[in-house]
Amino acid sequence: MDDTLTNRLEMVLRNDLSELERLAAAVDEFIERNDLPPALAFKFNLCFDELITNTVSYGYGDAGPHEILVRMEADGTELRAEVEDDADAFDPFAEAPPPDLTSDVGDRRVGGLGVFLVQKTMDHASYRREGNRNLILLSKGIG
Repeated sequence: MDDTLTNRLEMVLRNDLSELERLAAAVDEFIERNDLPPALAFKFNLCFDELITNTVSYGYGDAGPHEILVRMEADGTELRAEVEDDADAFDPFAEAPPPDLTSDVGDRRVGGLGVFLVQKTMDHASYRREGNRNLILLSKGIG
């Protein structure tokens, strides 16, 4: 995807949680530039925050620099996004433990709701491994 086109955004992030703020601002601007519903910015930023936080916090076996690529594209009916990284192979939709939604909040383990929220927020969320890269695909209908 080429960010010189109105309906596309591509960003390269460092594996640093401070990059989430820069990404959120770019997503907000992309949504506004394309005259899309503001709720889409909130939904995608929520998902990006969860997925990228997990990658940065748990995905790398070293403290070295890594890049995370985020791409978005709007086609008039759907907004699609890709998150690509070189972290350890991990399919959050198959390997993350399901959240405990039945116990009292005080009895639940901390964490575990993020991937569940991604799946509930998006119309489509999937993972695949390409070579040494993780690729997460997200999509949500517009309107």
